[in-house]
Amino acid sequence: MKKPPAASPRTGDLRPLISEGVSPWLDGIHRGLATSGLLGRLIERSGLRGATTNPALLAGPLRHDPAYADQLARLAGHHVSAEGSVWAATVHDLRLVCEEFLGVFRTTHGHDGLVSADLDPRLAHDPAATVAEAVELARAVDRPNLLVKIPATPAGLAAIRDCLGLGLGVHATGLYSVRRYGQVVDAYFDGLEQALAAGHRLAGIASVASLPVGRVDREIDRRLAAIPGPDAAALRGLTAQAAARLMYRAYEDRLGDGRWRTLRASGARPQRLLWTDSALGGAAAQARYVAGLVSWGTAHAMTRPVLEEAVRKLRLEGDTLLGRHEAARAVLDRLGRLGIDYGAVARRLEEESVPGLVEHWRRLHTAVEGRPAGLSGDPEPARLS
Repeated sequence: MKKPPAASPRTGDLRPLISEGVSPWLDGIHRGLATSGLLGRLIERSGLRGATTNPALLAGPLRHDPAYADQLARLAGHHVSAEGSVWAATVHDLRLVCEEFLGVFRTTHGHDGLVSADLDPRLAHDPAATVAEAVELARAVDRPNLLVKIPATPAGLAAIRDCLGLGLGVHATGLYSVRRYGQVVDAYFDGLEQALAAGHRLAGIASVASLPVGRVDREIDRRLAAIPGPDAAALRGLTAQAAARLMYRAYEDRLGDGRWRTLRASGARPQRLLWTDSALGGAAAQARYVAGLVSWGTAHAMTRPVLEEAVRKLRLEGDTLLGRHEAARAVLDRLGRLGIDYGAVARRLEEESVPGLVEHWRRLHTAVEGRPAGLSGDPEPARLS
């Protein structure tokens, strides 16, 4: 009797997380993930449900990955600027990645299979320019599962509202406080009401709002490290989860809002909370974030090392957010007694968010500058006219 072939190594499974109501996303996409087939395997075998761009992780592939060489050389040969080359490469990547997720998008009727894309952060304080950029990107990518990322600055709130009003899916980024989250939810409701008045189908408009959990804990833990004694030590690593629990409580409250019930009756979907930036202290330490931020109707964007660690070692303990708001408030109260005002820290993180994005955006342009022209042929359009 012929011996059957050995089974190939099995890709780790994220479906236990999905069964708890959490959609696992990949944080950081680049062309090689799609062209190598790895992204498709993560979707089919592991249960990956979405993805987001991450400019901080893209500069390296743009500079070194052979998958970009031909396109960038062709663009350089036609004297396309670094900015135009980044745009063309990004649009190409987004089309590929959106296509990979279209099956999930259709199977889940638009609930999952979403791909979130950064806009130029230099426009973050100009709502009209942000909306124009969002419209241009959506037209260039031309896929139904695209979301545009908009920082939740005061100006960004207007852009979030207006993009939703045009029927575009939106990922509101950089939420650090329940106060700012409430403003984003108001912008979401305002935008859906505009969309409904304009005749858009609300069931086709997706949105998420994200808390960068790693940045919260890094900043608070840095301050705690300067305070001697066991009380400060005991609070390290607890703040991000506390902030997430309070946001989830606010999410639940807003779903009981009469205004939301009217929108829901017209087909609107809840704006989900998304946890990002969980890579703190190395991939091996990150399963605690994945397991510690679990509740129905949420999503978690993980970098590839964190995702791979999660599928190997994930140990879930059920819902960790629902009904935990009192414990979360106690954490912030304890911080306050040590002289750390979480509200003030959140405001500082909000202020620092856009300048950090601008710096990562600059590095993308630097990554493609000076590449040699090597191919002839028609150039790819840098922007839509």
